[in-house]
Amino acid sequence: MIKKWTSIGLLAVLVICVAATIDLNNLVDYEAQAVPNYIQRDNSAANFPSNEKSVLGRILFYDKKLSLNNTIACASCHQQQFAFSDTAHTSVGFDGGLTDRHSMRLVNARFGQNERFFWDERAATLEDQTTEPIQNAVEMGFSGQNGQPDLDSLIRKMYTISYYPTLFEFVYGDTIITEQRIQTAISSFIRNLHSFDSKFDVGLAQAPNLNAPFPNYTADENAGKNLFLQPPGQGGAGCQACHRAPEFDIDPNIQNNGVIAVANDPNAVDLTNFRAPTLRDCFNPQGILNGPLMHNGNFQTMLGVIQHYNSIEDVNPQLDQHLKGPNNTGQNLGLTNAQMLQIVAFLKTLSGNQMYTNPDYSNPFDANGNIVVIPSTAGLGEVWLNQMNFYPNPFVNQITFELATHQAQLDVFDLAGKRIHSALVGKKGTIATATWKSGAYLVRIQDTKTKMVYQTKIIKP
Repeated sequence: MIKKWTSIGLLAVLVICVAATIDLNNLVDYEAQAVPNYIQRDNSAANFPSNEKSVLGRILFYDKKLSLNNTIACASCHQQQFAFSDTAHTSVGFDGGLTDRHSMRLVNARFGQNERFFWDERAATLEDQTTEPIQNAVEMGFSGQNGQPDLDSLIRKMYTISYYPTLFEFVYGDTIITEQRIQTAISSFIRNLHSFDSKFDVGLAQAPNLNAPFPNYTADENAGKNLFLQPPGQGGAGCQACHRAPEFDIDPNIQNNGVIAVANDPNAVDLTNFRAPTLRDCFNPQGILNGPLMHNGNFQTMLGVIQHYNSIEDVNPQLDQHLKGPNNTGQNLGLTNAQMLQIVAFLKTLSGNQMYTNPDYSNPFDANGNIVVIPSTAGLGEVWLNQMNFYPNPFVNQITFELATHQAQLDVFDLAGKRIHSALVGKKGTIATATWKSGAYLVRIQDTKTKMVYQTKIIKP
């Protein structure tokens, strides 16, 4: 007779033995994350961030095996403790090279009208953006240029990584790995990186509207908010025209902001940078910047950024109209130093807390880069008890099976998702298991006639 193991008991054993585990039967409920009703701009219509895609996307985002020499992941340049940005001026790639631009913060990437990504908007969607770093010759190395392998080489590599066939089958219904599927998964995870627990969000919930004084703000914070929201002709700085509250996303129709220097070449000029991340979480909860600012990382303080906007000295052909003064000159707002510091005080209120501590956003791998994926048994319940019997269970050198059907495909997976046994079997038989390691295994049976699938877990002590 089968010795029956409850899912709770089995998982308790696994938690003790495995430090980094993703259980596909108990997904993080990303879809349940609350979004305030005043947040209206959302670029996820074509790829809503489901729990299933997001769990795969999280693993892809943190997996260093997606780089040519297994040293760099997306998360290497977009780190949770910095609102998914980098404190470096420009980031270091897989072989020590430097990126062309500063790593943009990914917090609240979903909540903006602009669907284009990268500072120069070269990616039509967030989906397109996600695999460009993988295919960059400096960043992750699968460029297909100058002797580097291409993305197809990475996909072939992923088939040999035990957990990816299991994950792709769980999310997409089969084990096929494609660039599009990688893109939809990573972008789904990124769109779940929410930040709506800031002092600003608390204040807006207490105030009658955005323009009213917030009762939880200091006088300087309220003054800074007013300067941010009001146009220059009405005593403000006009920030709201481009960085639109309450999402604080960038207007998709703007041009460059007068910062045209290239990050790693002070003698070069770049007029193509029109994109910007949300202004939320420029600072961490302690009021420290999450890294240098602008596409070239040349601004080390927020005050320096506001001083730049206060007096635009160089007018270029693609300078945004909002930043021009009379006779095609650069704008001169005439803000005092006290007013600029008030805007800084306001911007600090846009930072939350959970962004930096939420374990559902964190690295799922252990310190050695390992992870165990427990395959899904969703929807199968206990129906297997009427369809198959495995004994003895626990087993040692062999295990016997009896099936209700006359012919079936039998597959056995370890809990990393690797298929270790596969056979077309009849009603009864045995499987030699002497070489199997101790642990739990997933058995999956598919009736060749009805195509019904049944599965259970077996244990080797």
